[in-house]
Amino acid sequence: MANRLQQTISLQTKISPQQIQMIKLLELPTMLLEERIKHEIEENIVLEEDADAKSEGEDSPEKISVEEYIGKEDDTPSYKARVNNFSKDDKQRPVYISEGYSLSEYLVEQLRFRSLGEVEMIVAVYIVGSIDDDGYLRRDINSLSDDFAFTRGLDVAPEEVERILGIVQELEPAGIGARSLQECLLLQMERQQLDTHHKQIAYTIINSHFEAFAKKHYERLMQRLDIGEELFREAIEYIRSLSPKPGNLHNDGGIDTTPYITPDFLLDNSDGKMRLMMNTSGIPEVRISRRYRDMMRDMVAPDGTIKAEDKEAVQFVKSKIDSAKWFISAIKQRHDTLMRTMQTILDFQREYFQDGDKSKLRPMILKDIADRTDLDVSTISRVVNSKYIQTHFGIILLKSLFSEGMQTTSGEEVSSHEIKTILAECIDNEDKRHPLTDENLMDILNDKGYRIARRTVAKYREMLDIPVARMRKQI
Repeated sequence: MANRLQQTISLQTKISPQQIQMIKLLELPTMLLEERIKHEIEENIVLEEDADAKSEGEDSPEKISVEEYIGKEDDTPSYKARVNNFSKDDKQRPVYISEGYSLSEYLVEQLRFRSLGEVEMIVAVYIVGSIDDDGYLRRDINSLSDDFAFTRGLDVAPEEVERILGIVQELEPAGIGARSLQECLLLQMERQQLDTHHKQIAYTIINSHFEAFAKKHYERLMQRLDIGEELFREAIEYIRSLSPKPGNLHNDGGIDTTPYITPDFLLDNSDGKMRLMMNTSGIPEVRISRRYRDMMRDMVAPDGTIKAEDKEAVQFVKSKIDSAKWFISAIKQRHDTLMRTMQTILDFQREYFQDGDKSKLRPMILKDIADRTDLDVSTISRVVNSKYIQTHFGIILLKSLFSEGMQTTSGEEVSSHEIKTILAECIDNEDKRHPLTDENLMDILNDKGYRIARRTVAKYREMLDIPVARMRKQI
């Protein structure tokens, strides 16, 4: 067969590197955007932080060429990421953070006051290092013994590890180093004086009838122990006063698990008028360095020719300037897209943002906002992902504002937030001796005009972190 050339036309969807960069920037929350900009400043030599914070804006050109950077006499305008509301006299005050002992350091410090041998101290410290943040030891004794043999070359029998674990469990806080919830509660009880009848009953319940207690088979327990309801209630209240996570009792530790949220949007509603702003207080303002612009001008002759020895340098600087221009343009586009989307959400849920009443949340899905902003659903999803807005009634996760709609028997469309609010109220006001089952809750909602299935009730209940009826039962 003879070779021949043939032309064909085909359509392909390709994403340019600039579009990929824009997509990635759009997903970043404020704190990560700050890190991303600082990283770009380190990587791109022509980018610099604008300390002067000039007010001129910048439009990204459609076509980038060398003449664009060397043909203009005015300075390259800086990109301004935020409004400068600060005086030059304002000084940045440093925030000094003092870090306390972590849980492991606190336990090791207590071990130093014990009369332990060298090998015992090594084993005890290793056990402490295996304890998680909740205060539990999740490792098996035999596996710990094997670790000492393979990693430390120490022959420590499982019985010896068990004995040293007992020493660790004598440390503060009480219950540390437990391998199960049952052992944790027993360790805490053994530290206290069981000088009353209800405390002794509580110890017996946890020690001998823990499975029945965990499943809340209270009537069966009272029959087995042959005790009255009042005494049993006192024993249960005593058990509930103990901590299921002893690691949390170390309040002054250096490990802080509380998440710090930096809102991406600020909503001011002080005088009855809603004003939406981007929170860009920590975002560096970047511009293209004048030094490299002047360097380009010096290397290019008045007639536009470039010396052979400067050609490689001009190409390098030009590529860096192109990259910087695209990056600045992507940040500006990110700002515009986020503000456009958030303003649309604000207009859609205006009644909710007035006072924060969740019952006023309208059913809203991503497509509703996409249709109003003429953006793609995937773009809206990236905008609301991991983004927060600060309001006068708290900091709100944008994703929590989206909910499915549900029609009542009258044809009115309501949000799933309203259903969850009614579920929570019903469960809060239920008889704890006879808690409402999912089927009971379904009947209540149907009587109120909400057409909902039992499996949907169970789904909403789980989303509210509410256990099943049997686990909510109280004496």
